[in-house]
Amino acid sequence: MVTIGDLVDFKTNFEDADFWLIRKGSDNMVGKPIKEYSPEHIGVKIKEGSPIFSDYLFYVFMMLQQQGIFTQLSKGTTRLKNIRVSDIKNIPIKVR
Repeated sequence: MVTIGDLVDFKTNFEDADFWLIRKGSDNMVGKPIKEYSPEHIGVKIKEGSPIFSDYLFYVFMMLQQQGIFTQLSKGTTRLKNIRVSDIKNIPIKVR
């Protein structure tokens, strides 16, 4: 099984990323993909040669966030959750 970490580079303060994930926030914000850079967010950059497109992965992350996957993976209190790169690297993804 392929994981997201096999196809993508993640890190904070990643200005050159394809898009970013909100790293800290409420249950309904943590993990939300956005197109605005902030050094606090987790940058997502497709690795060279990966068989996926950044727009496709953006919507995959949007779906994961809406399904509450990042809330389940996050740590913290009810009011302030946070996710780490290590929390999201092992999420399986189907690639053809």
